[in-house]
Amino acid sequence: MGGIVDFFDSSHLFRAPTNEEHRDILLEIDYRDSRSSNTPLSERSSSMDTGYPDVMPGRSSSDSSSSTTPTPSRASSPLPFTLHSSSPSETESNSPLLGFGRYTSSGENRWIWRNLGSSSPRRRKRDGRRWRTFKSILRRIVRHPLFPRQPLTIILALLVFTVFAISLTLILLYVLNPDKEALPWRAYCTIPPTTSVPPHYRNALPYPYINPLPKVMPPSFPPDDLDTLPPAGLFLAVFSMDSSLERRMLIRTTWAAHPRSRNGAGEGDGGMGTSRTVVRFVIGQPRKGWERRIQLEMEMYNDLIILPCPENMNSGKSHAYFTWAASNAWVPPVYFNTTHPVPEFTYSNQYTPSPRLAPHDPYFAWKDSASGHPRPWVRPDYVAKVDDDAFVMLAELEARMRLELYATEQRPYGMPYTSPISASFRVEAPKAEPQTGAPADTSISSMVEQEMPRDRSADDPLVYWGYLVKEQFMAGELYGLSWSLVDWVSKDPSVKGLTKGAEDKQTAKWMGLHPRAAEIRWSSDHCWIYDHPRSGTVYSHGFLFPSEVSRVKKSVLAFLDKVSRNSSTGTTFPSNAAVGTYLAPLSLSHSSVSTFGTRYQQPLQEMDLAHSVEALVEGSHMSELQEGKSMDTERAWRTREGRITRYENKRVGGTVAVHFIKKHMWFLETALAFLEGDDFSQAELRNLNADEGRVNVGLASVWTDSSVFRPTNASAAS
Repeated sequence: MGGIVDFFDSSHLFRAPTNEEHRDILLEIDYRDSRSSNTPLSERSSSMDTGYPDVMPGRSSSDSSSSTTPTPSRASSPLPFTLHSSSPSETESNSPLLGFGRYTSSGENRWIWRNLGSSSPRRRKRDGRRWRTFKSILRRIVRHPLFPRQPLTIILALLVFTVFAISLTLILLYVLNPDKEALPWRAYCTIPPTTSVPPHYRNALPYPYINPLPKVMPPSFPPDDLDTLPPAGLFLAVFSMDSSLERRMLIRTTWAAHPRSRNGAGEGDGGMGTSRTVVRFVIGQPRKGWERRIQLEMEMYNDLIILPCPENMNSGKSHAYFTWAASNAWVPPVYFNTTHPVPEFTYSNQYTPSPRLAPHDPYFAWKDSASGHPRPWVRPDYVAKVDDDAFVMLAELEARMRLELYATEQRPYGMPYTSPISASFRVEAPKAEPQTGAPADTSISSMVEQEMPRDRSADDPLVYWGYLVKEQFMAGELYGLSWSLVDWVSKDPSVKGLTKGAEDKQTAKWMGLHPRAAEIRWSSDHCWIYDHPRSGTVYSHGFLFPSEVSRVKKSVLAFLDKVSRNSSTGTTFPSNAAVGTYLAPLSLSHSSVSTFGTRYQQPLQEMDLAHSVEALVEGSHMSELQEGKSMDTERAWRTREGRITRYENKRVGGTVAVHFIKKHMWFLETALAFLEGDDFSQAELRNLNADEGRVNVGLASVWTDSSVFRPTNASAAS
């Protein structure tokens, strides 16, 4: 009917507005909206009380009443809602509740809540365009002729995609992994560091961090006067977890108590060197299911320390340990006289009654406790930590830390050095004017020695010992701090804000914040701390002994001498040049046992237990066996080196720690290689004319049964 729509409701006739009338109504609404901001509030409210818009301009009420439309018998219905579009600014400025809707009805106070929780129309339009673009691209890919549609092609496509994802992951791991080739451990053992200056205060070594060849090589370790020095007090904490009971038991029964770990090689020293070395296990708060088991273990062995923090690795456990140690770490005193007197430090006068001992505590501590009048314990010289996946030779560790107590300036023990600063300053007194009438022979002007007070803590050693990684920090598997550093770490407020993150790197940051950071001795040992040969890491090679290191030194230095003599310039080998410039890194990292990035395989398929352990020793005949070669396993076993030969008739001087022992089988292999074995092989016994009694090994723990060790004399071997 030409735009007329009839509605029948209770026998009443209604007419919807035409398009032209609809447009006029919208213009009237927009006009009223534009004037609403200038209309007084009273007038605005009175006009809105009716619920209808005013008459449009240009028309009178009579014009409106004289419309051709028949007048209904009741009030007209409100105009229908018109969902016309408007700009966001217009909607937001005119809406009583900002951004929720627009009043578009001329019949009653109604609001269309059409934008609730949604974005603007422009954003919806943009999002829709993106979604359509994505669907279009996806549709093109699916409709491509090469897109797999059959089950077989779909499986092959998934397989290719999986291979691509794995390859991409491996490539990224290789690119992001900083350890791409084995480190030159042969160079590390040949040229030890000649300075302990912190890396921040000297020229850092470039990769692969080989020390320059000095004019004068450092003295060999151990020095002849090692056992004349008083032993160092060492508190060593093994970082563990509540569930690692089996690993703790392995440590308790091996390197924490074994005579060859505490006494050293050969005859040993009867446990005198490690008489002040205490081993304890440190864990965080145990989980609920482990609380009772931990309590029983503490009651049984008395060697567990529970820190007041949740169990973690890089969230403050190390700082919590050093803070605990600053108040609760104690070690036995010196039980015997030595050639050199016991040094006096600021912490030397702190004592505590002798505590309850652990089964693997030093023999001298047990002997002193059995006397009925045990001596009080004192503060340790060092507080160290070690991971429970490391195997430590306690005598080797204590010997190296002992020398650090007596080293001066920033040079290794025994190297030439300038005289240390005196404990007092000598100043020259000002010359006084001679008094009138004083005797001529009266000495008015004289040199007066005045003793100036000085902080005694300046004489305490500042030592940060471990394996220096990339000239930045000591590796977390084993490092130690002298007592003064531990006490400072526990109290300094700036350190407490640096407890989260890789714990070994954080410890190095602490050392950089120390007021005397330049005086801290960063003492590193790159030769005798390494990873298990089965681990396949850049730090791994065979089990190392001093005899093999001597052969390595001889071959490397001979090669360097040959290079210097055959150089085209005819000059001698420069003292400050790195060995890596002349030797290929592959030759310096060669191992007769393991290969970097390759899973370890024993030399022969058929090898018994003793032979397979011997094959893990670096440079041994057993490690060099190959299938089809002339030398058989029995001959290689007979001609092996005994422990006396391997340690070159010295008590210490070998491996300090083997790290990355992730399996208990690896741990037991390490224990057999370093704690068991004969002092002399069968071939050595035939040529030995010395007294056989000198090879007996002393015991360092009162509860260790000597019958478990195999006899090491000629009669037993026969």
